[in-house]
Amino acid sequence: MHLDEIISWIEGAFGEATPGQGTGDIQTLREILGDHAYQRYLQDQVNRQIIRDYLVNALVLDIISVGGLPAFAAGISTEEGRATMALYMLMSSVEDARDLPALDVKIKPLKPAADPHPHIKLVPG
Repeated sequence: MHLDEIISWIEGAFGEATPGQGTGDIQTLREILGDHAYQRYLQDQVNRQIIRDYLVNALVLDIISVGGLPAFAAGISTEEGRATMALYMLMSSVEDARDLPALDVKIKPLKPAADPHPHIKLVPG
C-alpha cells in the first residue's frame, strides 16, 4: 500500500470534519466560524494531523502494519476519540504505537495534589 492510500484510509476513518459542513447554509457557516464552534473545529483538525502523522510514522518505521490500522478506526471516528488518541500519541513515542489503547478510551480528570505548587530542584554544576 502506498503512503497516499494509507493517508486516505486514515482520513476516511476520521469521518466528517464537522456536522453540517458543506450544506451551503449561512447559519452553518456562522456556527463553524463562531468562537466556540470554530475553535472546536480547529482543535479537531490539529488532532487529526497528530493522529495522521503518528500512524504514518508508525507504518513507515514498521511498528504497526497496514493490517493493524483498522484497530484505530473506532477510536478515531469521533471528536472525543480523536482528542483522546491525539493526547496519547503526543505523550508516547511512535515505537509505543502497538501499546496505544485503540478502543473506547476515556480520559479521567486528574485530581491536584495537596500542594499544587511545582517544585524545582537545581543541581549544582
